[in-house]
Amino acid sequence: MLDNLNTHKPAALYQAFEPAVARSLIDRLEIHHTPKHGSGLNRAEIELSVLSRQCLDRRIPDADTLTREVAAWEQARNANPRPVNWRFTTLNARIKLKRLYPSIQSG
Repeated sequence: MLDNLNTHKPAALYQAFEPAVARSLIDRLEIHHTPKHGSGLNRAEIELSVLSRQCLDRRIPDADTLTREVAAWEQARNANPRPVNWRFTTLNARIKLKRLYPSIQSG
C-alpha cells in the first residue's frame, strides 16, 4: 500500500535500477495506492509501527522464525482489535486548513 508520491510508481524503479532488475521487481509487486486525500496509509503505517514495536523489536535469526513470529503476532492482534482513535476532528481541520479554502461572503 503506497501513497501517490511519484517515487511510488513503477517508472521510478527504472530510474533506480537496470531495466531487467526493475522489470523483475515490478513483476513481484502488487501496488495498491491510497486515495489522494484518505487516511488508508496512515492506518497501515500505524499498524506497521505496532508490529515493529511489539514483534520485531529484537533480533530474529531466520526467515522461518520471522514468518512464525509475525503470524503469531497477527493472530493475537486480530483476536483483540484496537480501533484508531483519530483526534484530528473536522473542526480542527477547518481551523488548521482555513487558508486552503475560499471564504464565502454573504451579500
